[in-house]
Amino acid sequence: MFFELTHKDKNSRARTGIIHTDHGDIETPIFMPVGTQATVKTIDCEDLQKLDAQIILGNTYHLHLRPGEDLIHELGGLHKFMNWDRPILTDSGGFQVFSLGLQKDKKIERLKDYENNIKTQQSNNEKLVKIDDDGVTFRSHIDGSAHRFTPENAIETQHKIGADIIMAFDECTPDTAPETYVKEAMERTHRWARRCLDYHKEKIRNSKFEIRNYLFGIIQGSNYKHLREESAKFISSLDFDGIAIGGESVGYNMVATKNILDWVYPYLPENKPHYAMGVGLDPADLLNVVEGGIDMFDCVAPTRLARHGMVYVSPGILSPLRGEAERGYKKNRLNIKNAIFAKDTNPIDNTCTCSTCQNYSRAYIHHLFDADEITGMRLTTIHNIHFMLNLMKETREAIQVDKFQKLKEKWKA
Repeated sequence: MFFELTHKDKNSRARTGIIHTDHGDIETPIFMPVGTQATVKTIDCEDLQKLDAQIILGNTYHLHLRPGEDLIHELGGLHKFMNWDRPILTDSGGFQVFSLGLQKDKKIERLKDYENNIKTQQSNNEKLVKIDDDGVTFRSHIDGSAHRFTPENAIETQHKIGADIIMAFDECTPDTAPETYVKEAMERTHRWARRCLDYHKEKIRNSKFEIRNYLFGIIQGSNYKHLREESAKFISSLDFDGIAIGGESVGYNMVATKNILDWVYPYLPENKPHYAMGVGLDPADLLNVVEGGIDMFDCVAPTRLARHGMVYVSPGILSPLRGEAERGYKKNRLNIKNAIFAKDTNPIDNTCTCSTCQNYSRAYIHHLFDADEITGMRLTTIHNIHFMLNLMKETREAIQVDKFQKLKEKWKA
C-alpha cells in the first residue's frame, strides 16, 4: 500500500495519512522543503535530518542541466549523491521549462503567439521554448544549449535520478492565457499523462533500478472551472499513484487556489495522496489547503524569504508591541534586517523550539545580515523550515482529535 488514510477530520476535508516509500514513511499532511539543485540552499542534509524533514524535493529541469541525470545515476542515484537517505520527490521539469522560457518575460505579446499557435518566447533573438504535441524544445537558461523534454524522457530522467515520487510531464499555462489555448494545453497534458504512465509502467516491468518510483499525474486547466473539473476527472481516472494540482495560480494566488481546490475535490480519489504544487508562501496557506483536502505541498518561499532576512513568527507574537516595532512585522513574519531589532535580545519567536531560537537573539541575527555573513542565512533557513514542519506536526495532531478548525482559527487562516 503506497498511501494509507489514517483519519478524517469531522468538521472539514482535512485528513491524516501515511505515504510508504522505499526510503521511509511520510506522515501527511506534510510540507516538503525544496532542494532545487540537490541541496536546500544554505543548509546540508545533516541539518535537514535534525529538523526531521521527512521528504525533500529535487528539480528535474535543473538536475538535467547540471550535473545531468546520467552522472547522478552513475554515482548511485540522487540519494547517495547528496547523502540523503529519506524520500525524495522530483517534478517533471515542465513548470521550469515554461517559467524560465515562455513565461519569463511578462511583457511578451503572448496572446498573439497563442492565437497563432506559435507558442514561442523570443529572448536575444533566440527561441527559448517551442511546444509541439510530442514535447518541448528549450534552451538552457545557463548556457543557451538546446534540450528537449518529451513525456518519455522526462520519466526516464526521473528514473535515473532515482526519486521515490516522480511527476508526469505537463504543460503549465499562465493565468493570462486565453481559454482556447488553456483547453488545448490541458488536452495535450492529458495525452502526455497517458504516455508518461505507459512508459513508467514499462520501466517498472523491465527495471534494473533498485528504487520503486511512484508516479503522480497533474491536473491543469488554469482558472477555468469547467476545464479544471474535466482535467480532474481525466487525471483521476488514470492509474496514477497520486494526484497533483498544478498551474500558475496554485500557491501564488490563494483565493484562486481555494477555488481550484473546491472545483477538483469531488473528483479526487480518497485512497491516493493529493498534492498542491507550490503552496507555502505563508504558514496560513498550508492550513487553507489542508482544509481543502490536500496532503502534500512544497514551496521555495520559506528558504528564499529566509535568505532575505524574512522569518516566520506565530500569530500575535508582536501583539504587545506598538508603533515603530510593528514596522518590522508583516503577516506572520519579521524582517530581521530592520534596524529595530539591532538591540533586541529576544529570539525570533519565543514559542519556537528550533536551534536558532534556542541559541541566538534577534540582535545577533540582525548583525549577521548587516555584516553580510552567510551564517545569518543558515540560521534563518533553519528557523523557517522548522517552523513549517512543526506547524504540520501540530496540524496532524489537531486533525487526529478533530480540532483542526481550532488550530486554523488561531492563525486566522
